[in-house]
Amino acid sequence: MAKAKRPGTRRLDNAAYRRGREDGYALGRSDGHWQGVCESVVRRATPVPVKRPVHVLYVTSGKGFPYSPLDDGIIATLRVIAERVTIAVPTDDIAAIAAKERPHFLLALDGMHLPLDKIHAVNGLGVRTAIWFTDDPYYSDVTADIAIHYSHVFTLERNCVPLYLQRGCANVYYLPLGVFPGAYRPRNTDLAMRGEICFIGSAYWNRVNLFNQLMPLISHRRLYISGFWWDRLTEYERWKGVIELGNWMEPEETTERYNAHKIVINSHRAHDDGTFNQNSAQITALSPNPRTFEISASATLQLTDWREDLAQYYIPGHEIVTYDSPEDLAAKAEYYLEHEEERKMIALRGLYRTLKDHTYVSRLNQLIDLMKNG
Repeated sequence: MAKAKRPGTRRLDNAAYRRGREDGYALGRSDGHWQGVCESVVRRATPVPVKRPVHVLYVTSGKGFPYSPLDDGIIATLRVIAERVTIAVPTDDIAAIAAKERPHFLLALDGMHLPLDKIHAVNGLGVRTAIWFTDDPYYSDVTADIAIHYSHVFTLERNCVPLYLQRGCANVYYLPLGVFPGAYRPRNTDLAMRGEICFIGSAYWNRVNLFNQLMPLISHRRLYISGFWWDRLTEYERWKGVIELGNWMEPEETTERYNAHKIVINSHRAHDDGTFNQNSAQITALSPNPRTFEISASATLQLTDWREDLAQYYIPGHEIVTYDSPEDLAAKAEYYLEHEEERKMIALRGLYRTLKDHTYVSRLNQLIDLMKNG
């Protein structure tokens, strides 16, 4: 026998349905409008790539994740802008490939797993060789010995250029990584993932010091932190509910998290942090990290600490926002969470600038120009 409904249940169900429908309609309209605005910016900002008459032999890092997404982005971009691309891994017979394919030049990423005798052999064929260092200055003790074996050296840290010149490298250039928009881009994220303030990255000690002071100031907000070593926090047990410990994300998941939050914090790694650091010369870092470009490409407001070269890439306060202390960061986060339209406009301007000037297409075109013309 069917159970009878209590009087008024249908009326309550209908009211809940209407409220849910109205709320869903408003949210869908808001999300759709934002995605449409972002798509308009993407279309206006993205230059049309031109296929160039060059053949590149690209040698991957050979390190796997997290370097493999860099390799994938560079390979995909080279296939768009170069007439021909040959791919090799460090364990291949690189000289035999170069002798057979006769590329205009060889480009290696990172180079720490690539035997130097293979580079000597390619140099001996008269093929120009280039190395692009991804972790300067944190492994400069190692990279300084690798760089001298290449005809051209590219580094994402401007302050490492003098080091390589002093070691005898003839052609040294500062070239930041930028972003691959095939991975980092605006997305419509799941409601369950959304929050207000996000940080993704390993807990180097300067970041631990920052968040030890920052967490009590922003804990009333919806937070998400992800990465290794966050149990270094003094009050980790207090904050662990908003921390995904030991997680290393693929780019697609990272940009989804960025998109899901209204503000993303960027804290650069300290040059003298003792965690996985081989920088005995104590070379300071002046240049923005790759995360700078990845956050802005995700159409979210970036709050970043200051680096000297940052203003070469973004206008502070207009395309990106900087902070100089935990208190300043917390105050600016509060301000922009309460001023939604201002937050969105800065995020959109950062998105436009990134796609216009700071993608792999832009960087690799610069690299090709420097390899061809010096």
